[in-house]
Amino acid sequence: MTSYVEGYPVKALIIEDSAIETMVLSAMLRKFHCEISTAKNGKEAVQMFLEGKKFDIIFCDKDMPIMSGPEAIEKIRALGEIHVKIVGVSVGDNAQEAFMRVGVDEFVPKPMKLDVVGAIIQEVIKKKKNNETV
Repeated sequence: MTSYVEGYPVKALIIEDSAIETMVLSAMLRKFHCEISTAKNGKEAVQMFLEGKKFDIIFCDKDMPIMSGPEAIEKIRALGEIHVKIVGVSVGDNAQEAFMRVGVDEFVPKPMKLDVVGAIIQEVIKKKKNNETV
């Protein structure tokens, strides 16, 4: 299964402070041939958008040092990034509510499963194909 749309891979950003969690999610995304970037905290992620980087999808952890996931998402959305699909990811009980308040499109509890990640990537591919044919 490929994530290419007309030769362009799905660009994914992983915002996660745990190296192990980043490695696991990266391995899943590589199965779908995604182009992967990472940020260790929300501040790094926001900086990437300020530098003009664009992504098709973001997977964002909730609790991180320097800037939390929900805070970063709020800032990213405030920058006008309304078309990027944002998936909140966490083990916390109140995480889904915190993410939904700031504009995530979807919440997935940890540990993430390959079939769930695959379904989300397929949604992004379908959206990219529809946008390119318009």
